[in-house]
Amino acid sequence: MGERKIGLAATICIAVVVLLGVSTALLIFDTRTTGADALRTGGLAAGSVVALYALWLNDRRRRTEEKRQELEIQRQDLDRERYALEQQRQALEDRRSSQEHVRTADERFARAVELLGNEADQVRVGALHALAGLARSNPDYTQTVLDVLCSYLRRPFDHPKWTLDRQDDEITDEQKRERTVRQTASKLLTSLLPTTHDVNPPHYDLDVAGARLDRFDLSGRVIGSLEAQACWFRHRTNLAGAVFHGKVDLRDSKFSHPLNIADAVFHDRFVAEGVRSRDPIDFELAEFHGEVDLRELTRSSRHSLQKDEANG
Repeated sequence: MGERKIGLAATICIAVVVLLGVSTALLIFDTRTTGADALRTGGLAAGSVVALYALWLNDRRRRTEEKRQELEIQRQDLDRERYALEQQRQALEDRRSSQEHVRTADERFARAVELLGNEADQVRVGALHALAGLARSNPDYTQTVLDVLCSYLRRPFDHPKWTLDRQDDEITDEQKRERTVRQTASKLLTSLLPTTHDVNPPHYDLDVAGARLDRFDLSGRVIGSLEAQACWFRHRTNLAGAVFHGKVDLRDSKFSHPLNIADAVFHDRFVAEGVRSRDPIDFELAEFHGEVDLRELTRSSRHSLQKDEANG
């Protein structure tokens, strides 16, 4: 700003000198020139000096603006490069965080599965809850955790009430504790399944073939397929209002207490061949959109069911 003022002052001084010089020279060397003509010619010469300064100043401003634009372009390029580097850094950080998350989840899963073999029932219950918590925080693990829970329920389970009518004092403490653990596994399994109120729920598959299930409840849940061949269901088994998108196979299963399938929806094959139930099965308002196999489905007495189990 100071240089511009100095340049403007110098230009004005030069213009005045040119004005006086040209006017004086014309009056001295050209006798035919009048004072007005000399002054006019000197004014034109002085104006030319001012015009030249204006052109120089405009050119300087233009070059300054061009340089500023170049610097702005360079700054924008640097900003884009910095943004790209930041994006790459963030992507690497996300990848590292994701890998760390997966590693931690894998360790939690492996540790929980290992604890399922612990002799203490409270440790096994804790391991089951840890698996359920892992599935809730990591949906990718849900099917795997459900498979583990189903596998635990398929383990051999000996309890007097499943075979013969005995007194409660004939039930050992270990049998009572194991029954509690299995009931926990069954409840956690149900809690991990989506409900019919969920929007676009995933379809998880269950395989409990050959298991002894106590108070098995899938009511109002959405399931893929259910493999439950040769199971023994004790107490009320509730499938009411459940939606099955895959095959449901109850072949050769036994129900010591009522089975409720009211309002359930079966989109695929429903197999109940050889099913034996002590009580009538409630099929009220159930929907079957696939093949239904009810061959040899019979009602049996409690004693008959227990006798069959005792004979293998």
